[in-house]
Formats: sequence, C-alpha cells, structure tokens
Amino acid sequence: MPKMKTHKATAKRFKITGKGKLRRLKTGRSHLRRKKSKRVRRSYDKDHPVARVDRKRIRRLLGLRNP
Repeated sequence: MPKMKTHKATAKRFKITGKGKLRRLKTGRSHLRRKKSKRVRRSYDKDHPVARVDRKRIRRLLGLRNP
C-alpha cells in the first residue's frame, strides 16, 4: 500500500497543538481591515478551534490517523 500524501494547502492552513487539537485562523484578515472595528481586528490575531464536523476530514487530508 502506498504512503499517504499530505495535502499541502491544508497543512498551511491548520496547525496541530501539542495535545492533538486542530487550530485555524479566521478568514477575511488580509485586506479591507481599516473599516472593521478594533475589536474585530484583534480577533483575527488569535487562532480558533476547528469545528467538530470538520475534524475528521481535515485530519485525513493532513495524513493523520483519526482518534
């Protein structure tokens, strides 16, 4: 059986924490930020957890075994 390949676009968008949780950044953070409130702009700096329904699919794209 051949090796699983990592989906590179997915690998650039998601990070795995030390405990194995998936984290992501918000969309809409690159431009048109001046019109957004300071509170919204600050929220773009933090990473957020991946939704439960997406975890299995993303882990498979990253070449990880599902828990």
